[in-house]
Amino acid sequence: MKKYSYFLLFLLLFSMSAFANKEPIDSTISKGIKYIYNIKFHEAETTFKQLIADYPEHPAGRFFLAMIDWWKILLDIDNESYDDLFYQKIEDVIFQCDKLLKKNPKNDEALFCKGGAIGFRGRLRGYRNSWIKAADDGREALPIVQEAYNLNPNNIDVQLGFGIYNYYASVIPDQYPMVKPLMIFFPKGDKQKGIEQLNKAAYFGKYTKYESRYFLMTLYYEYENDVNTSLKYSELLVQDFPDNPTFQRWYGRINARMGDSKKASIIFKDLIEKANKHYNGYNLTRPLREAEYYVAEQYRNERNIDSAIIHFKKSAEFSRKVDKKGESGFLTNTLLYLGMLTDQKGNHDEAVKYYKEVLDMKDYGNSHQRADQYIKTPYK
Repeated sequence: MKKYSYFLLFLLLFSMSAFANKEPIDSTISKGIKYIYNIKFHEAETTFKQLIADYPEHPAGRFFLAMIDWWKILLDIDNESYDDLFYQKIEDVIFQCDKLLKKNPKNDEALFCKGGAIGFRGRLRGYRNSWIKAADDGREALPIVQEAYNLNPNNIDVQLGFGIYNYYASVIPDQYPMVKPLMIFFPKGDKQKGIEQLNKAAYFGKYTKYESRYFLMTLYYEYENDVNTSLKYSELLVQDFPDNPTFQRWYGRINARMGDSKKASIIFKDLIEKANKHYNGYNLTRPLREAEYYVAEQYRNERNIDSAIIHFKKSAEFSRKVDKKGESGFLTNTLLYLGMLTDQKGNHDEAVKYYKEVLDMKDYGNSHQRADQYIKTPYK
């Protein structure tokens, strides 16, 4: 169901396109957006607070201040400590936009920001499983952003919002049938048209090209089963933002899925090193769990048993912290591999402890069958 929230995101990404061709506001926003993607939140906050000071009647400064908190949430989606502050900042954006719209109902910048703010609020509510409230936000935001688009239809950045909507409105109902009743309130989607619109924004957008590339990377990976194209966009993102942990995780994950475990290991070793050096956003349990797992897999492929065990144990440690709502496939596979590697070292009694723990967990793939088999016959 979390994937459903993606289609709500189109409602808010229009807002980025409202500020094109307005120097010096234009250059300031571009600089601030890059700070956000580089996970330099202090610099981004300074930039947008200065924008508010210089242009107090312009809604962009407050809108992008809220986007800083949005990225803090994205880096650690299960952490709800930023939610209240984010909602508060979103309400501040809506309040300012309403004041501007009272003065001028055709203020396209205020319309874009208001629709965007409501859309972001809806997306977070979707992540938090408040589906009725999320749908209400979608219905409220749609006519606002449509009106803004009618006032300014020539901006390429707008294609990102339409592209996201067209794609996910087409794909999500088929994959998640329980969402279908909600979709009667929205126009029908068009998957191919959505991809075309996203590509246009990805290569010609001013403020939305990075977000467009991010969505193309994820949709080709998750829905289209086209990892080669997903890799292309991933490479573009890590080239522009090499110290963004979310982009780096995707880059490593895609290489692992393509079968290049050696390259994936190099990418994830770099992620671990950045975490040890306290790079912004890197010292979180979820990305470290994934990084340790793929590094361990490569050591296992190289028959470096001791190093593989060290990193699998670290991955298991992080998984136990992350898996608060039930064990993940990461933890199950990690414990199974630890049992197999321990068997290879000739300590079957210790290996059996890992296998029994696997049997106490949810069955992923054939994990139960394998664990039961290796209890009876040690893995070699």
